Amino acid sequence: MVAPTIANATGRREDAIADLTYKETGVDIDAGASLVERIKPLARATMRMGVMDGLGGFGGLFDPRAAGFRDPVLVSGTDGVGTKLKIAIASGRHDTIGIDLVAMCVNDVLVHGAEPLFFLDYFATGRLEVDVAARVIAGIVEGCRIASCALLGGETAEMPGFYGDGEYDLAGFAVGAVERANLLRGGEARPGDVLLGVASSGLHSNGYSLVRRVVESRGLGYGDAAPFAPDRSLGEALLAPTRIYVPSLLPLLRAGLVRGLAHITGGGLTENVPRVLPRGTVGAIDAAAWPLPPVFRWLARGTRQRPIAAEELARTFNCGIGLVLVVEPGKAAEVAQALGAAGEAVTTIGAVRAGATGRPAAVNLAGLASWRD
Repeated sequence: MVAPTIANATGRREDAIADLTYKETGVDIDAGASLVERIKPLARATMRMGVMDGLGGFGGLFDPRAAGFRDPVLVSGTDGVGTKLKIAIASGRHDTIGIDLVAMCVNDVLVHGAEPLFFLDYFATGRLEVDVAARVIAGIVEGCRIASCALLGGETAEMPGFYGDGEYDLAGFAVGAVERANLLRGGEARPGDVLLGVASSGLHSNGYSLVRRVVESRGLGYGDAAPFAPDRSLGEALLAPTRIYVPSLLPLLRAGLVRGLAHITGGGLTENVPRVLPRGTVGAIDAAAWPLPPVFRWLARGTRQRPIAAEELARTFNCGIGLVLVVEPGKAAEVAQALGAAGEAVTTIGAVRAGATGRPAAVNLAGLASWRD
């Protein structure tokens, strides 16, 4: 039997069966366009000197000279949020995860002495939920506002069948600039220099696969009261956004008061501090110099059967120190005072010492025993 036919607007005869559309496969182009329109005014709020065009082009344009640089070196950084996203999705809290995304990128750029200039984001999901995506991107905008960098563009990818219902992933990319004379490359520290630790706001965005294992082993839900912060839900407490250190650190970097910076991310204190020390030196850190924050003390208890050793905490989490500064001894008090006035909590946590010639730098975490309950 021949299928019935109809005439389309051009008079061509076609089968009456509706044509297959992209939307039927799970990709809604209209939803994507709606999201772009919703975030345009948010992105405009992050514009700064140097931006040449707003959203809408195939690429973002930025002029470093218009931003005031004379002999700039560009510094780039890219990162994601990791499995912290699992907690945001499970708890339905999408408003601050974008801050984490920006923070992880701009703090990495900052440790080279650079001022973050602009940011690009990538949001991927199985089915685009415009309200959820808009909340996530509003967090990205807030992170850019704190860091004073422009949200210059981004990409939204809808990939049905690749992500489960309600799942999404994030990636970010930041570009900063520093005058060539002020570039920090990791070899400026000298034996005798002071190590200043700047407090973190919590877990930041590393170690969440281990965090989730601990939560699951104890039969906790993200709506339950946090064992280490009973006035907040566990989801809220674990999602405390990564601190952005750009506003408090940039003035010190421009003044030449800092010899080195380490962003304490994956690898913790033991792997990140050596990255900014020259060969033949070690970072002698006294872990007893600051109290281990409650969330890390709780994590140290581990699962019901297995605790987490202090050494493992130190190489997985920031343990309360989000940034480590290397400073000349005669400038340490001035730097600490300036950071305190900018709202940061600062502790002298150790010093740079001479090590065996030709050996890689290391971290001696004295005082780990003080972390044990």
